[in-house]
Amino acid sequence: MTTTVRLRAPMWTRIVLAVLAVPQLVTGLWAVINPRHWYDTFPGLGPLLVAAEPPFNAHLATDAGAGFLAVGVVAGVAALWGERRVVLVGGLGFAAFAVPHVLYHAANPAPGLNATANTINVIILSTAALLPLAVVAASLKGRDT
Repeated sequence: MTTTVRLRAPMWTRIVLAVLAVPQLVTGLWAVINPRHWYDTFPGLGPLLVAAEPPFNAHLATDAGAGFLAVGVVAGVAALWGERRVVLVGGLGFAAFAVPHVLYHAANPAPGLNATANTINVIILSTAALLPLAVVAASLKGRDT
């Protein structure tokens, strides 16, 4: 009989993925269920981030929502299961979405937002891109906790 040792990921990496998963799940469900409302009102307070780049496209909004939802599911399951390799995949999956996302917004300020709103958006998105990279780095170290 073969015994498989499953290393647990550091607890902080699981917490980070869980925290990152929640807004992705909410945003994804919102955009899939009601893409027009999501487009017109996201994030629900402050500047309207999606509507700042018209025109509305139901197909694109629904597909974007499905992407947010997928990223949230992967991060959430990785956080819940907690095995180091699964957390690594969750971090990589989230980073694969978040890094191009922040790079796009850094290079292409939304015409419907002022400079301050664009800067705040890039700072928030940068944090969301750096955190999963930290999860990946910690998972690659393979520490058992």
